[in-house]
Amino acid sequence: MLKHYFISFFLIIFAAGLAVAQTTPSPGVGTPVGIKGIIKNKNGEPLPFAGILVKGTNISTISNEEGRYQLDLKPGYYEVIFQYLGFKTGMKPVTIESGVQTFDVTMEEQALNLGEVRIGSKGEDPAYTIMRRAIAKSRYHLLQVDSYTAKAYSKSSVVITDLPMEFLYKKELKEIENETNFKKGVPILNESVSIVTFKQPNSYKQKVIASRNSQDKDFANPNAYLLASFYQPEVVKAVSPLSPRAFAYYKFEYQGSFRENGIEVNKIKVTPRSWGEGVYRGTIQIIENEWSIYSLDLQTVNTGFTIDIKQVYSPIQDVWMPVNQQFHIHGGIYGLKGKGDFVISQSFSNVKINPTFRPDIVVVDGKKEKEEAKKVKLSNREIKSQKLEEVVSKQKEFSAKNLRKLMKEYEKQDLKAKQEKGEDIDMNLTRKDSTEVDSMAARRSMAFWDSIRTVPLTTAEVKSYTRLDSIIVVQENKPAEKGSKNTNSDSTKNNNDNNTKGKGVSGIIGNIFTGTSWQLGKESPLNLQYVSPIFGAQVNTVEGLALNGGGFKLHYYFGGEKKSKGEVNSNGSSKKTTGRPGQQLTFNALTRYSFARQKLMLFGGVDYTRKRTTINLSGGQTVAQFNGDNPMHPLLNTFTTLFLERNFIKIYEKNFVRLDFKTDRENEHFELKANIEFADRKPLSNVRDMNPYSWIDWKNRAFTSNIPFNEENATDSKTESYEMTPHQAFTLGVSASYKPWQKYRIKGGKTSFYDDDSPILSVNYRKGFSGIFSSDVNYDFIQIGIQHGFDTGVRSKLRYKFAVGTFLNSDSLQFPDYQHFAGNRFFFQFGDPVSTFRMLDYYRYSTSDKFAEAHVLAEFRKFLLTQISWFRIMGIKENFMLHYLATPTSDNYAELGYGLDVGIRFPFRLEVVNSFEGFKYKHTVFRIGTTMNINIGRN
Repeated sequence: MLKHYFISFFLIIFAAGLAVAQTTPSPGVGTPVGIKGIIKNKNGEPLPFAGILVKGTNISTISNEEGRYQLDLKPGYYEVIFQYLGFKTGMKPVTIESGVQTFDVTMEEQALNLGEVRIGSKGEDPAYTIMRRAIAKSRYHLLQVDSYTAKAYSKSSVVITDLPMEFLYKKELKEIENETNFKKGVPILNESVSIVTFKQPNSYKQKVIASRNSQDKDFANPNAYLLASFYQPEVVKAVSPLSPRAFAYYKFEYQGSFRENGIEVNKIKVTPRSWGEGVYRGTIQIIENEWSIYSLDLQTVNTGFTIDIKQVYSPIQDVWMPVNQQFHIHGGIYGLKGKGDFVISQSFSNVKINPTFRPDIVVVDGKKEKEEAKKVKLSNREIKSQKLEEVVSKQKEFSAKNLRKLMKEYEKQDLKAKQEKGEDIDMNLTRKDSTEVDSMAARRSMAFWDSIRTVPLTTAEVKSYTRLDSIIVVQENKPAEKGSKNTNSDSTKNNNDNNTKGKGVSGIIGNIFTGTSWQLGKESPLNLQYVSPIFGAQVNTVEGLALNGGGFKLHYYFGGEKKSKGEVNSNGSSKKTTGRPGQQLTFNALTRYSFARQKLMLFGGVDYTRKRTTINLSGGQTVAQFNGDNPMHPLLNTFTTLFLERNFIKIYEKNFVRLDFKTDRENEHFELKANIEFADRKPLSNVRDMNPYSWIDWKNRAFTSNIPFNEENATDSKTESYEMTPHQAFTLGVSASYKPWQKYRIKGGKTSFYDDDSPILSVNYRKGFSGIFSSDVNYDFIQIGIQHGFDTGVRSKLRYKFAVGTFLNSDSLQFPDYQHFAGNRFFFQFGDPVSTFRMLDYYRYSTSDKFAEAHVLAEFRKFLLTQISWFRIMGIKENFMLHYLATPTSDNYAELGYGLDVGIRFPFRLEVVNSFEGFKYKHTVFRIGTTMNINIGRN
């Protein structure tokens, strides 16, 4: 088991780098064998991943890393075309009679023509007018194909070249190499052949007919179906050179042109204005007048990995489509280094072209051809009042600006038409993928693979498969260990051992400490859970050691639909028959025991959940933080109490009955919360002797009082606050949030919403009732807020949160009813990175009056240190933050901070923050934060 975990750990980490290339799908192809050979340059060097097409057919393939290719062709005459970036396209006539014939190909480098007109003109580089036309037509090319079927052969190959601290586990690594097919330097190979069906705008169905990998010959693990379309604004989390924003990120240079098969191709050098994550560099070749991609060779970086992408296009029914593409990824992370290749060879059939997108549309560059652009200019009214097919039937010349507007209007009209027809729609155009795996996919013979594989295996890849077969033979012939029975009897024994887990004295003791659960009946909807108090252990200055949460929970599931036996997934595997409960009732009875107070408290309740609605009735006796949002987690406070002599948590005791209600729409498009509570609240004091609970005695430090210091309640000494008096409180709270411009999709008549850049509007109302059940509080509080986040550029984002509120009535309220804020005194920042103050005291500026707070967090790909390319290549981002609080006593409290996102895969942020009061500098602190909202629970 340890060996499998070891392999998985390294593969997963390296795959994290490889996965950045797997974004959007692409059609694939498969090809047989009838001719074979090596493709090389005039120096005899092999040309890896060259494109090979059979003229007049949909048969195509690519060469492997060693330049070798193979094609299965029936007897007859063929014209085979060879393509490679930067080389002249070659054509070789071939007559197949019988057997496998060898045809080696030597390709010549492509000579570029720099015409006098192009190089003699002054001013702007001609690359810019070419790119403006190509960018204007990019959406046109993306939507030009309505549907197609493609046969796809894909191969991924990952090689681990270096392992971190390898000397520490040489013995374990040797055992792994002997028992599995994982070995440093040996390719981890996966092949699949699929039939893919595409339909606009975003539907991809993949049927895997064959799949094979070098780790387990019986495991069908199909490669993802990729289409890295550079007609999209972003590819692999980087800005495409054909994006409408491209000129803000790239400089373009015309390098010449060449003619092939009656078309003129322009070669454009793509240079990022600042190299690093989120941009490409390399070359892209654009077809004159068509303004479509002929081929491209581009490179980007992502968190320490370099990603090279190559694509070769060919005309399919007069539309240039990618017949092969390659991803090459190399780099390292955490000391693990390696390289990976993903290649896909694809042939298309049943291609349906949208008749609206006429191939003879002419794009006029309004910047260079101003007079011509004026002649073909359309008004916004003409664009919006007509359908695209009507417009293109009247004229074929359009300015680049008009064409972009026409495409946007076409997509709006298409979406509206689908809505009117009741069809499934997707405002965000998220990919819809489905994969079906043939039951025979993992059982294909070597003869089958030799006949269907379109890209020959390299020598190293052949050895990888051979090594797997050798390991399997050794394992099958390995003699049974002394005293053991056959495999079936051993399996039975293991099953019996698993059934006895938790039995006996040791099992019972273990369950007491770790918790356990029981299913009350074989197919009973009842589940009883014992919750151990050990995991709720905490230390604070009021209770000393406290055990919280120990007790029992009873879960009752009902109203769900169980799946019938024999139902299978799309890939042929059996589905689980557990089903999804429609409704759930949970009864819980829990305890909290304070050793210093020698007091046992009981609390519990009932939870009812149905779909997206939850109702909770709770009550009992417990302790609570004055800020109900629990700004300091008890476990963190335990750490600061034991080791730092700091008690940040401030608590009081309450006997309570509370009813909570919550309902929301999918993806929190709309959320409503309400609660009503009656509580008998009592203040608590620190334990007199904290010696057993403070393990390090710090000089010039002492635990603070459990009475939170608050400016509004401060005594004359300005170091203490008035203590909360025992009282009763009957309170009501209602809050709602709404996303007004939320994007959505409709599928099967059901609407679901996306987490996009719509702002969130919120309102919160709290009321304290006097005289009800002897309640002593009387107040009304209202708060409104807005929060939003949106991209400001590649890998750059601006997020903000504003809120204002006031007590309309504050005749009588106690400190738990004040408006509190998300303070932080710990060196690590938890919670929402946008709205959490970095050094504000938890309760100092809590108010019973009015307030306003503002939070802004800006993330920059390029700011100060990231002006240096190395920082951008490593994925490091800079952040600037502002936090502001205005209350009657806060004196315009503000924080200004600067941070660096330095984590890879888990985004840690190093921050330095300055605080200001009365617009005067006060303090500087350092914090470790994160870009994610970490909510680690409550008391």
